[in-house]
Amino acid sequence: MDTLIILSPLLLGYLFKLTNPKGLQLIDRSLTALIYLILAIMGMGLAGLDNLGQEIGTIASIVAVLVGLTLVANLALLPLLDRLLPLQITARRGDSNTLAMAAESLQLALVVLAGFVLGLLIKVPHSWLDQLAMAILMLLLLLIGIQMRAANMTLRQIVLNPRGLAIAAVVLLTSLAAGAATAWGFELPLHHGLALASGVGWYSLSGAMISQELGPMMGSIAFLTDLARELVAIILIPMLMPRSPASAIGYGGATAMDFTLPVIQRSGGAATVPVAIVSGFLLSLAGPILIPLFLSWG
Repeated sequence: MDTLIILSPLLLGYLFKLTNPKGLQLIDRSLTALIYLILAIMGMGLAGLDNLGQEIGTIASIVAVLVGLTLVANLALLPLLDRLLPLQITARRGDSNTLAMAAESLQLALVVLAGFVLGLLIKVPHSWLDQLAMAILMLLLLLIGIQMRAANMTLRQIVLNPRGLAIAAVVLLTSLAAGAATAWGFELPLHHGLALASGVGWYSLSGAMISQELGPMMGSIAFLTDLARELVAIILIPMLMPRSPASAIGYGGATAMDFTLPVIQRSGGAATVPVAIVSGFLLSLAGPILIPLFLSWG
């Protein structure tokens, strides 16, 4: 999948300046519906795999190793940033509804499961599913571009935020190292491991893009790996924040600018919000650039 094709709807969406609250709320609801739809399609594609019983074991093994190595690699280096660029936090205890957020992550996994069951009952050609997933992905990226513009994120704000930039760089490099190690351990092509690690939490993007090029099994590995990152981050952020704000913000990856942002803010206070948004924003931009780049090596 060409990088320009992926970035085009993002850039096009960013050209639209939308300030109407009702319009932005509609975009929020539409994004949720589109994410659910694309994940259900991914589940249907997974149901069409040959030798499915054998593939489930492989998927679970690769996901477990990649998630574990990514966690270790991220948390090994991120605390160093707290020494170089310390961030003052104001802890707020007791008002972070982590169970509700964890339940929402699990709900997304159930959508994939529902699509899987539907795929077992209704056989749909993979070519149809691929074309539909691509169309939905393009629309999803367009709406995300509109959201980015509405958030008033400027290039100047991004470039002049050293903490957010440093966290994003460390997270990306250590995640790619974990992807390379996972590829070596499972005798996968190096560029496949790097592509799997490049989503850094953006499960809907990585799953759809990798499914398009490498099939539903690899797409499911990408999706489950990034979903697991989000779920683990929600659990770990309150525990990590007092000890290492960089780790608490960074491990959420691309989700630090959206889904895990509330728990980051509640755990570390207002000072963590701009750092989390910039880090998550940069990692969100990295995904649609790096995934097709690594996939093109094959």
